[in-house]
Amino acid sequence: MNDPAGRRLQTLAIDIGGTGLKASVLDASGKMVEEHVRMPTPYPCSPAILVEALTKLTAPLTSYDRISIGFPGVVRDGRIITAPHFKGKTWANYPLADTLARRLGKPARLLNDAEVQGLGIIKGQGLEVVLTLGTGVGSAIFSNGALTPHLELAQHPIHKDETYNEYVGNAARQALSSRKWNKRVLKVIGHIYSLVHYDVLYLGGGNAARVTVALPDNIHIASNDAGITGGIRLWDEAIWSDVLGRRAETSVH
Repeated sequence: MNDPAGRRLQTLAIDIGGTGLKASVLDASGKMVEEHVRMPTPYPCSPAILVEALTKLTAPLTSYDRISIGFPGVVRDGRIITAPHFKGKTWANYPLADTLARRLGKPARLLNDAEVQGLGIIKGQGLEVVLTLGTGVGSAIFSNGALTPHLELAQHPIHKDETYNEYVGNAARQALSSRKWNKRVLKVIGHIYSLVHYDVLYLGGGNAARVTVALPDNIHIASNDAGITGGIRLWDEAIWSDVLGRRAETSVH
């Protein structure tokens, strides 16, 4: 996308994770034009602490015109609805997009981090599911390239009282043998297939590389860089209009 003067716009893409914060600058095609920067996610992590950390993280990245942000929780209209990794009442309804836009001096758009990653992965054909395996579990579902209403599978029970986050999140991976953790991943994949009968499923996130079991042909391991590079799609007006439309639908019903 170009600005009115014909200059090709560049996008600062920020990927907020439960373990790490990452960012880079993307050209108009979504390719990184600067080496990505990274820092550990601070804990405890209030909104003010996160904004300070992101300001420090992105300070070396200066040649951008707009901002895309992926956040691990439920997001609506530029605000944080849930922040399961960060806790605290101060996150409820927090206007992260507007706050970062004011702080960094550029317009900003915000979406769930798995949805951002999905936008950088999907082919736009059939029912595609993105499942991210990191500190917790992220999920996004796309129908012929269109983002469907967000399902926060991470907080849903899968085994006794354990949520998806607790069952295959990073704490479980560290506590279990690789074989047992991989067996759990297969169980999660089976549950998701039973739920939505996807055509293709993509495994992303930092722990996707630790999946060592044989996978069906319609399941693919995706690059973790998509959590950054997918940020360019937030500035595709057709996609963003679809996001806004679906948010409006969920607020009406």
